[in-house]
Amino acid sequence: MVKSVVGDETRLKFAEDRLYRSSIAVEVGIIVGQLNPHSERGFVYDLIPTPPTDGGASPCSLKSEGEDKGDRKKGSKGGKPSAGATPSILIDGEWVVEHSRQVSRMLLGGMSVIGVYLWSSEGSFKATSASALSQVIMGVAQATPSFENETNGRLLIHISHSPRRWACRHCEVASIDLRPCDFKMSKLLGLLQSFRCMYGFDIRIPVFQDEVSTSNNLKTVLCRGISRHAKELQNAIALLDGKLVNGDQQVTFEGLHDVELLLPFKSDVHVEVHSSDEIDGLVVLRGAICAFAYLGPKESASQAISNIKNDIINSLRSRLDIVLDEAEDKSDKTSIDFGKGNDEILIEKLLHQRNFHELRT
Repeated sequence: MVKSVVGDETRLKFAEDRLYRSSIAVEVGIIVGQLNPHSERGFVYDLIPTPPTDGGASPCSLKSEGEDKGDRKKGSKGGKPSAGATPSILIDGEWVVEHSRQVSRMLLGGMSVIGVYLWSSEGSFKATSASALSQVIMGVAQATPSFENETNGRLLIHISHSPRRWACRHCEVASIDLRPCDFKMSKLLGLLQSFRCMYGFDIRIPVFQDEVSTSNNLKTVLCRGISRHAKELQNAIALLDGKLVNGDQQVTFEGLHDVELLLPFKSDVHVEVHSSDEIDGLVVLRGAICAFAYLGPKESASQAISNIKNDIINSLRSRLDIVLDEAEDKSDKTSIDFGKGNDEILIEKLLHQRNFHELRT
């Protein structure tokens, strides 16, 4: 469990000044930082506000208890809370979760979405139920998992404008408890160590007969292959600046550090031998990734290697999702264009959406 959190002073003060100048009553966004599973400390690098929804609506608003029950007083307009009630915070949890998913795809190793922040008055924050806040945090945690499952907690930072102060809480994903933790600001980003790894991969994924006979599709097979490769990558030997990484050694000198990953010649992850009759095809996923990681002060070199591996797997998964999303968008546009001209033309499913037994037929 995280007991103390340090935020980058420059970025958080910039966010605080922006919020005070905006004169808005409430705002929700996500926290980018690092939670170390081997210590009780967390680092906050930046706060990213959640943008308006596709319909232009704000992802959060103030709502009085009377409005929740449908007892809005006569004469109130535009959803404004009544004068006697302290309004609570209403959050569009699904939109915040989607925002965290999109941002997590673009982050480098050692940086991840580690929670949610709220800007509001102290009264409105206290009027909001802890279960509602925990549900949003749990949704963010589920949308931004780590292949290492390194931590089950996320942060909630509340920035109060009346009175003006910061407060940080830690939330376990499996519970609704919001436990306070120490929070302070310091200079962080300028102290980060930089690591880079050029990683070439050639993942060969067999397609078995039982998968062809069921409803498995190409996306399912690719995700399975990436998950298997993630397990192999955990056993890779790492070289840091040409030298073998030695356990908990500290990286003391500055500059960009080069990392090389050497996979075992024989992996015990996939040792079964199959006959040609059991395999109906082979999917090959080949390419190269330039992975980066950033390490906080007093962190070990082994943590940097772990962050590099995490960045590689997250990049593989994210790029697969992006390619498939783009293919779906193109398919939607094509179906609209053809639908206007000829109602009898049928648009086939995309390759990744089709089941293997359909392709075999």
